[in-house]
Amino acid sequence: MGGLREVAAPFVVPGPSGVAVRDRLKHLTAVDEEVLRLVGDHLDALASRDLKARCAAGPDHDTDAWAERKRILTTQSSSRWAGSLTKATHDQWALARRAQLAHIQNLEAGVRPIAHRLSLPVGEKGTKHAPGGYHSRQEWFAKSRRLHVLQDRLGAARADWQAGLVRVVRGGKQLLNTRHHLQAARLTEAEWRRRWQAGRRFLAADGESGKRYGNETLRVTPHGEVSIKLPAPLAHLANAPHGRYVLAARVAFAHRGEQWRDRVAANRAVAYRIHEDVTRGRWYLTASWTVPPVTTVPLATARARGLVGVDTNADHLAAWRLDEHGNPVGAPRTFAYDLAGTADHRDAQVRHALIRLLHWAKRYGLALAVEDLDFAADKTREKHGRRKQFRKLISGMPVAKLRSRLASMAAELGIPLIAVDPAYTSKWGAQHWQRPLASKTRKTTRHHAAGVAIGRRALGHPIRLGVPPRPLRHWGRTAPPRDDQSDRRGHRTAQAGPGTPGREESRPRIPGPRTRSVPPGRGAKAADQCAQHRSGHTAEHGFWQQDPLPLSP
Repeated sequence: MGGLREVAAPFVVPGPSGVAVRDRLKHLTAVDEEVLRLVGDHLDALASRDLKARCAAGPDHDTDAWAERKRILTTQSSSRWAGSLTKATHDQWALARRAQLAHIQNLEAGVRPIAHRLSLPVGEKGTKHAPGGYHSRQEWFAKSRRLHVLQDRLGAARADWQAGLVRVVRGGKQLLNTRHHLQAARLTEAEWRRRWQAGRRFLAADGESGKRYGNETLRVTPHGEVSIKLPAPLAHLANAPHGRYVLAARVAFAHRGEQWRDRVAANRAVAYRIHEDVTRGRWYLTASWTVPPVTTVPLATARARGLVGVDTNADHLAAWRLDEHGNPVGAPRTFAYDLAGTADHRDAQVRHALIRLLHWAKRYGLALAVEDLDFAADKTREKHGRRKQFRKLISGMPVAKLRSRLASMAAELGIPLIAVDPAYTSKWGAQHWQRPLASKTRKTTRHHAAGVAIGRRALGHPIRLGVPPRPLRHWGRTAPPRDDQSDRRGHRTAQAGPGTPGREESRPRIPGPRTRSVPPGRGAKAADQCAQHRSGHTAEHGFWQQDPLPLSP
């Protein structure tokens, strides 16, 4: 135990702090689409200039500078549009700042193992907790060159961090790089341009509590009517009073529709965002709002009836149900998903697997136990050396998406979610649970055994000390006591209790003599209660026939 790290205690995962629903804007006219594009492009230009001003200010930005930016934008749009623009700019800059820090930490995680291995002699073997030297002079030379490259990148990233310089692309860096590879992406320049403009368009407004229907800029009535407050330069396009434009489309959120209608009827804040899907030729409206923190159940309550231990893998979820004592119940379950294809396809696969898992747990009223995974520092090339397949495996696991999806979906169904430390769960699960849980008709995988280990850790039971005994077969008799050489603990074959399985069944028929005094072939009716030497029953061990009456002399 000296070389093992301390395992953190399990905890109940809190629920989400906000929700978002989406609906399609159907039956839009050509004029409606043109107005949406004009408004979005105008606000896009304002957002780009505001982001440039925010990045130039750097960490020295304060509330006075924020107010000045808002005043500049108000003259070209409106006060509410200016508030939404500045807030979106501030959130985007903060996100870029956090990503910059994560990039620095990732570079540091790559530099450390290379520098350590270069300092060792070539061919020196490593230990269990530290890698050894490189295998050959050629590998040593290649890694020394890579070390210089990473150190240069790290120095540049640290200089940008200290200067407060961030690099942000409105519309996305991936779409921007696609411009240089149109043939590989099978896009024309005109098609790429439409996607680029749609990705940069700004049509989002924050909610305001106490205002009509919770949002004065993008207003949606409980009956689904959508109207937009036009910016000042585009006020001539209004088709409704007070400089508003009413769309011909109507929305009715199928998911959480009742919650949304209750909020807008009570004039509670709801944020909206309109965006265009160029590939499908559709427009969508997304509504979002904050919810009060969900009161998590105590850990003891979540453990009361047992739980489901879930092991997360690159292509499936391995789950096993456990009772409150940590014993596996029933058969293991596998919920597979395919992460090949587009992002929407991957997201749908993850949601489908999770909803099947949650419905299974809901059927028995059980909580879920999952690992608190975070592979941020384990995805570097230098973490696992030449193990390319393993690096590819952990890089393909949708850890962040699974974590966020599972937390929100479990809270919606009222299922407690327990997070445990992932240390040694796969290793100890395979070592102590894979073989005992296997049988002739069931092959227990390493991942299902890890699910048992995760569940036991969530229940507070040890993993390595809980090897279950081999199952006993009950034929109406209990097992002999420990000191079976004497009768001081009771009769060695005491009658089984009322709850013992198979208590009323007969003992198995074993061919051959049961004792040395009984020859083979006898005792065929040993299981028949009517064939025993009892009052009112016949016996098989003696042939009885009434003697004839004596004749009189």
